[in-house]
Amino acid sequence: MIISDLKTYVVQLKDASRYTVTWTYLRIETDTGIVGWGEAGASVQNTALVCRTGLEQLRPILIGENPSDIERIWHKIYRTYTYFGSKGFGTAIASAVDLALWDIKGKEVGKPVFDLIGGRFRNRILLYNNTWFLGAKTPEEFADYAKRNVIDQGYTACKIDPFLEMRPYHRMYQSGQISESGEQEGYDIVASVREAVGPKHEILIDAHGHYNVPTAIRLANNLHEQSNITWFEEPVPPESYDALASVRQQTVPPICIGERLRTRWDFLPVLQNSLTDYIMPDTLWTGGITEIRKIAQLAEIYNIPISPHCVPLGPHEIIAAAHVCSTVPNFYRLESGFSAIPVYQKMLTEPLLYEDGHLILNGKPGLGYDLREDWLEENKFITNE
Repeated sequence: MIISDLKTYVVQLKDASRYTVTWTYLRIETDTGIVGWGEAGASVQNTALVCRTGLEQLRPILIGENPSDIERIWHKIYRTYTYFGSKGFGTAIASAVDLALWDIKGKEVGKPVFDLIGGRFRNRILLYNNTWFLGAKTPEEFADYAKRNVIDQGYTACKIDPFLEMRPYHRMYQSGQISESGEQEGYDIVASVREAVGPKHEILIDAHGHYNVPTAIRLANNLHEQSNITWFEEPVPPESYDALASVRQQTVPPICIGERLRTRWDFLPVLQNSLTDYIMPDTLWTGGITEIRKIAQLAEIYNIPISPHCVPLGPHEIIAAAHVCSTVPNFYRLESGFSAIPVYQKMLTEPLLYEDGHLILNGKPGLGYDLREDWLEENKFITNE
């Protein structure tokens, strides 16, 4: 069996998150008729188009290859783009190919991917709920959304960035500070959510790397004292491990980082220097199933649990992550984007099964879920045709 062709899709939609998202998909065809689906690590228009171009440039590299040579092909792609940067673009591209190759391999042998990478450690993947709060603007609205979209849906953990002043995400880091009123608003929102969900529910705080060291320390400790948070995520920008060390040494709640780290080489110094309590690698940003499983095994050596990042990308992100989470012992929870679920169900040939705050994979060969090409065509932003 050899790779005979590939096709890329870029789709854009406005109803899966708080902003317009653009997703890049890859369809790899083989001479036997088996098809594999992958998704690149892109979530906005510019990066999606760049990923599409990168995937198209791989055509002469991939066509004629044996799709079962997953490890070798991963390294071939990774090294192809190494002068463009060994993380970011290159790993986003490698992720799409990697998922598609695992999908093909599973379909070829008639087994789900989780059976090919060690077999199940668990059948039900415990989730935490993100994007459940979209549209809420006041503490009272956040409390109401928490009851309806978290508690009533069977989730036992939810995540939120409560500091509304710091939006739009990822573009607000200037001084690393927040106003007194903006800080208090965040405290009030979390307190209202805590009251709504009760004392046993886990509340995870996402700081999106917005803060300097003293601000991050103050916010984390105050939130923990007031509302008993489970973790404080990305307290400072990801570039400085020294800043992260300062925060972790002076905060009470556990720290979680990793969505903007890319490969095992990024995670190793974090683990070696005890800079975090949880890691959250993203399947589509690290290099796919092949790489995130290595990251999970690396974290296992340090007894650090993984909780893969899964927002705001498409359904194959959470599907691929769930296959890996099925197989590793050091698993905490998998992120789930509540607002995107209705879109996922329309995109897939078979809907995902969510039950009591868990995701249950269907166990079919490969990744288990194909994409509806009619849906991709209806929602396409641009394709290679």
